[in-house]
Amino acid sequence: MEYVTLNNGVKMPLEGFGVFQVPEAAVCEQAVSDALAVGYRLIDTAAAYFNEEAVGAAIAKSAVPREELFITTKLWIQDASYEGAKKAFQISMDKLGLTYLDLYLIHQPMSDYYGAWRAMEELYKEGKIRAIGVCNFYPDRLVDLCVNANITPAVNQVELHPFFAQEGAIATMKEFTVQPEAWGPLAEGKHEIFTHPVLTEIAQKYGKTAAQVTLRWNVQRGVVIIPKSIHKKRMEENFAIWDFTLSDKDMATINALDLGHSEIIDHSAAETAKWLNGWKIHE
Repeated sequence: MEYVTLNNGVKMPLEGFGVFQVPEAAVCEQAVSDALAVGYRLIDTAAAYFNEEAVGAAIAKSAVPREELFITTKLWIQDASYEGAKKAFQISMDKLGLTYLDLYLIHQPMSDYYGAWRAMEELYKEGKIRAIGVCNFYPDRLVDLCVNANITPAVNQVELHPFFAQEGAIATMKEFTVQPEAWGPLAEGKHEIFTHPVLTEIAQKYGKTAAQVTLRWNVQRGVVIIPKSIHKKRMEENFAIWDFTLSDKDMATINALDLGHSEIIDHSAAETAKWLNGWKIHE
């Protein structure tokens, strides 16, 4: 495993395990337990995933020392305010069964996320969170927050894969010392990514799979990845990317697959904003 050092000096694994769309408690707990057994140390969840308790249960049963783990959860839009963030953070901590959090992220750049950020800055200064950051902040929103906040976000988790490479967004993040992190690093299975002819041809050179090449491409760009699977064999495959390096030519070939837009979600669309704001995770 390799690590990146965030803008506050905290070390973060370059590869982690995500639990998006794994709401069933028993399945999620087993998946996290398997991931920890494989060697993953970064576990990424969110209040809106409805599985923080299952993640916490797996952590509690694990023999891995807490200081070796890097646990992330996220603040949902419904709780995006100063007071809302303080309350939501404690609820998440109770569900996870943790005394401190490694990374807390604003899940979407919507509602009163500036109020939420002030609360997160305070929680960070109190030592309850080791790093704070954001998700899905396009360059304009990220820059606006960076130049107006007291603490620059440590991480911006956005959609990043060969078909939506976001080189410009990554350049902006690096300019402001924000670490890029990829959700959907395997494009949520779209574009027949596991059998894509370009990726498969490159993979054959290295004795790897198209998925492994795809994940390796992102980490070589300095992007943290959080692939998800509930199957241990696939977890092991996704984790076996540290024994080879893609050539500059192969990196460029993969870069050329970029479509320049997402085919999963358009965060700039009015309908997306309506849908996400209407998604309530509690009464």
